[in-house]
Amino acid sequence: MNKAQLVEAIADKLGGRQQAEAAVDAVLDGIVRAVCGGERISVTGFGSFEKVERPARYARNPQTGERVRVKKTSVPRFRAGQGFKDLVSGTKKLPKSGETAVKKAPKGSLSGGTATKKATTKKATAKKTTAKKAATRKTAAKKTTAAAKKTTAKKATSAAKKTTAKKTATKAAAKKTTAKKAATAKKTVAKKAPAKKATAKKAPAKKTTTRKTTAKKAAAKK
Repeated sequence: MNKAQLVEAIADKLGGRQQAEAAVDAVLDGIVRAVCGGERISVTGFGSFEKVERPARYARNPQTGERVRVKKTSVPRFRAGQGFKDLVSGTKKLPKSGETAVKKAPKGSLSGGTATKKATTKKATAKKTTAKKAATRKTAAKKTTAAAKKTTAKKATSAAKKTTAKKTATKAAAKKTTAKKAATAKKTVAKKAPAKKATAKKAPAKKTTTRKTTAKKAAAKK
């Protein structure tokens, strides 16, 4: 059955072909516009229309068998309701031609109802909150990494300063010890020098004694 045949089938119920065609066009236009806008249309006993996002994927060309990359896209999807499924499977009997096969939908079940709008708004708010949480987590992780880097850099610089200070202190202590050793060595040398001079001064005394003995010998000979 095509659109024209559908219009002919419902023309008697709506009072003419023009009224039936206008009704079919209005219903189809409303469904298409709502689905394109991201809304979900559900009709009790019939089914639901919604927009589905398909991620990028790889597919194969059936003619050549070549692998082709398919871009991300959005497609409409129709899910039959339980009443529609039961009628098609035969678990429920199809009503007579005078009666409607689909039960009347309650208020708010169509696209203009408040229930679907609330569901869409809840989904949008949930997505926004998750995005905000993810952003805050990322910023917190960046801050913690930056703080950790700063602390490690500070620790490294302080440790380097401490090691350099210790090295300079050890060098100064070594210089002091060498200076002390040199001073003590000079003092010891200075103390030893006068003793040598004293021994040197005592030597002339021996010469005088020898001269006296020689003078005594000369007087005795005379």
